[in-house]
Amino acid sequence: MKSRSGILAGGNWIVDKFKIIDVYPQEDALANILEETTGNGGSPFNILIDLAKMGAKFPLAGVGRIGSDSDGEWILEHCAKHGIDRTMLQVQSGVPTSHTDVMIVRETGRRTFFHQRGANAHLAAADFSFDAVTSRIFHLGYLLLLDALDQPDPEFGTVAASVLHRAREAGCRTSIDLVSEDSGRFAEIVLPALPQVDYCILNEFEIERTTGIPTRSDGAIAIDAVRRAALRLIENGVNAWVVVHFPEGAFAMAPDGEECLQGSVLMPQDQIVSAVGAGDAFAAGVLFGLHEELPIEEALRHGVSAAAACLLSAGTSDGVRELEACLALGEKFGFRNLAE
Repeated sequence: MKSRSGILAGGNWIVDKFKIIDVYPQEDALANILEETTGNGGSPFNILIDLAKMGAKFPLAGVGRIGSDSDGEWILEHCAKHGIDRTMLQVQSGVPTSHTDVMIVRETGRRTFFHQRGANAHLAAADFSFDAVTSRIFHLGYLLLLDALDQPDPEFGTVAASVLHRAREAGCRTSIDLVSEDSGRFAEIVLPALPQVDYCILNEFEIERTTGIPTRSDGAIAIDAVRRAALRLIENGVNAWVVVHFPEGAFAMAPDGEECLQGSVLMPQDQIVSAVGAGDAFAAGVLFGLHEELPIEEALRHGVSAAAACLLSAGTSDGVRELEACLALGEKFGFRNLAE
């Protein structure tokens, strides 16, 4: 692995279109759009932008599908601006670039999402070639939101699992993330992929849906339950680390029984603008540390610090800054004490 460098991230490439509105209307009624902004969305897009903003010195590259439209052009331009290799981003005619209209009521901050699956739904196993890839880590996300890759595969269980297998065979370490959909599909899509996964990064809702083990008790995170759920994923094949994040912090477990618990940054409530993108910022921070082969304690601290920075702005990656500046938030405000 010493000869390999960089992170290749594939999966959902989305343009998020944020609209601040005065009220969420009833059907057939009108609401006024007060402000509009555009931002990056989707696991690979968010993580690569976050890594670039954190000052990653290793190569960053993306793989996926976008449409032949203005949103697709915006993605390509945004990647170029941040030094992300876009060679493996395919432009597909006849389908729109995936995008999400996010309606945010100004007074309450409540959000409603209208998602166009677009080109992401057509991303297929054949789009991934690892022959010339020298990246140290291949990250794939979001499982459960990639129509073709979530399909069954006769040998590996799912098409995504077959892609992850090829990445590992080519010499990459592999990482996955999920989407927090409200469904019962988690076990059938996630579990087959785990034997091909080195780093499984997910939140407490997703690990609960995957394993069936409740992770909260009376509203509070139940660390022992998270531990049991993480062990369940390891028993199903995860090769290096299960990393679970939640608002209170993060927990990691390895197959040899090593584990680590890290509290989140105690950000003042009046400085929190939005949690949009915080999960991907956390994943980016952890992958930054894992790429640099830092101890898991440092990787988790990178993750919670990047997530804290993300809270400072409304956009998905707008609040993320140089890694040292992210880490300084923890030094300034301290970390939550996670007593079991």
